[in-house]
Amino acid sequence: MSYLLSIVMPAYNEQDCIEKVVYNWTNFLKNKFPNDNTTLIVINDGSKDNTKVLLDKLQQEVTHLTVVNQKNGGHGNAVVNGYRKALELGSEYVFQTDSDDQFVSDDFDKLWNKRSQSQFILGYREVRHDAGVRLFITKFLRGTISTVYGTFIMDSNIPFRLIKGTFLQKLMNQLPDPEPFAPNIFLSVMAKKSGQELFDIPITHKDRETGTVSIVKWNLWKVCIRSFKELLRFRLELNKKVKAIRA
Repeated sequence: MSYLLSIVMPAYNEQDCIEKVVYNWTNFLKNKFPNDNTTLIVINDGSKDNTKVLLDKLQQEVTHLTVVNQKNGGHGNAVVNGYRKALELGSEYVFQTDSDDQFVSDDFDKLWNKRSQSQFILGYREVRHDAGVRLFITKFLRGTISTVYGTFIMDSNIPFRLIKGTFLQKLMNQLPDPEPFAPNIFLSVMAKKSGQELFDIPITHKDRETGTVSIVKWNLWKVCIRSFKELLRFRLELNKKVKAIRA
């Protein structure tokens, strides 16, 4: 079986909202694509609360839902494994979002309607409701990408992106090894440098009402320095990888 669309959603300690978010996106799939094969792939990243219990229960009750439980590897690792699962399922399109209930499914069409114009489409958080530490990291990364790669991406790490499956496979083949802390940034850079129009479409971003933000457990400067080093190192490989993606 192949899928028209798979939605990739990492989840970590989201027991207070995971049911609401799963029902929201699976109902969206059923209403938007009633005659097509679609699925929501939730990657449970070793949650320590009741997220796994709730997801296992939902998988028995809800159609259009695929649950993958894994040991904790971080948000980036969960996203990558979700992409791999979507490709394994033969997904024509892959959409990625988060499980924290900060995005709305109504914005999906803003990206979907442009799928014939690009193989990699990004939203950006027009008004971002996040802690100051995250806002700082986003600005830092935006400036780093502009300086190191000579290209501007409004929100390179946003978990609201639509990717053509065949193009995603090419990008995944060129993802740096070892796996970077924030793989979505590298996918965005490679897509932009290979000639895709990302569009940077403004979308709604809501306040987080439940759960905890894992990034605050990291020291701010450690996150920035690690990402900066990874991006600098990747600069040396980028031209070769872009040629492989265009081939």
